[in-house]
Amino acid sequence: MSINMGLSETQRETMAKAVTAVLADTYALYFKTHAYHWNVTGPRFHDLHGLFEAQYNELWTATDEIAERIRALGLVAPRTYNEMAEAASIKSGGEETQANDMLKDLVKGHEAVVATIRKALSLADENNDEATADLLAPRVTAHEKAAWMLRSTIG
Repeated sequence: MSINMGLSETQRETMAKAVTAVLADTYALYFKTHAYHWNVTGPRFHDLHGLFEAQYNELWTATDEIAERIRALGLVAPRTYNEMAEAASIKSGGEETQANDMLKDLVKGHEAVVATIRKALSLADENNDEATADLLAPRVTAHEKAAWMLRSTIG
């Protein structure tokens, strides 16, 4: 069935590729945050365990909305871990073992997702894709807030 929503096929493909990068980075950061939640230890365990849980839950919820945008654009969202990893600028990682190193790694991850989103927002502006911009703009706020909380926790 043809799609006629005011964007050409090329525009939809361009935007779907940009949104896929956002999805892949979000998913990689979700996994890393969840791994740190499982493996954090030390005197700040309880607080960090809870902080990481709140953040990975927020990231998980976001992945569904982001993937659904790819589908609304008429393309297929990544279907394998390999496709997701290839599209991500963030490596899933999660190898840090010290609490402050985990926090610093997650700050870098949120900053990387913001950079990916800003690229997609620029493309959304160029392609007059307000729906994608409306989805992604609040994601910048969410990631900037998460990074701020993590930085503040480091001290």
